[in-house]
Amino acid sequence: MRLGLISDVHANAPALAIVLDDLRSRGIERVLCAGDIVGYYPFPNETISLLTEHCVLSIQGNHDRSVLHVNTSQMNPYARDVVDWTARHLNEAGRHYLEGLPRFTTVHSDHLAVSMHHGSPRDPVKYVYEEEATEDLLRVSRSSVLILGHTHIPFVKRFPSGLIVNPGSVGQPRDGDPRASYSILDTARGKVINHRVEYDIDKVAQKIDEVGFPRMLGERLYAGF
Repeated sequence: MRLGLISDVHANAPALAIVLDDLRSRGIERVLCAGDIVGYYPFPNETISLLTEHCVLSIQGNHDRSVLHVNTSQMNPYARDVVDWTARHLNEAGRHYLEGLPRFTTVHSDHLAVSMHHGSPRDPVKYVYEEEATEDLLRVSRSSVLILGHTHIPFVKRFPSGLIVNPGSVGQPRDGDPRASYSILDTARGKVINHRVEYDIDKVAQKIDEVGFPRMLGERLYAGF
């Protein structure tokens, strides 16, 4: 089976819509999302509607939990402002959706256990960059494929016992490439390919100005950082 892998959408519905369309054009019917569905950008309800419409299997990220509990103690000032705004503007269906998401999950495909965590399997708020992704994390997650998010930077790391994959960020890439990032996992072949797609950043930046978010959140999208 080929699985679409996405993460860190951060309420960037224009980027998510393009990514889901691109996945569909490639014949991908099952999509997994490694969390941080909301936060940073001003389309939380639209984003959740898209994920629901496309039956995306998602987990919670730290921004999702922060919105639900309005807890911004570990966030930078830009993120705090948006969490407060999102908590006020999230509709009942969106709140119910986020509340129902697990913190991690495991699915099985082609005899592989595919585990999905937002941060480290040891600590949900720890960033796991490529150089810190060790084979021991596969053991901790009890999987042969471990999907991570949180860093917004894509990578694939192969070990004798399996793979660790970060598909990068749909909504706020931080690797210098402004295009939305996602990956496709072929579970039968044990192969992962990262893909990038352009979307209408101007639309997001305009909405940021309309709702009064810090302008920097739009500017960083053009630079991909």
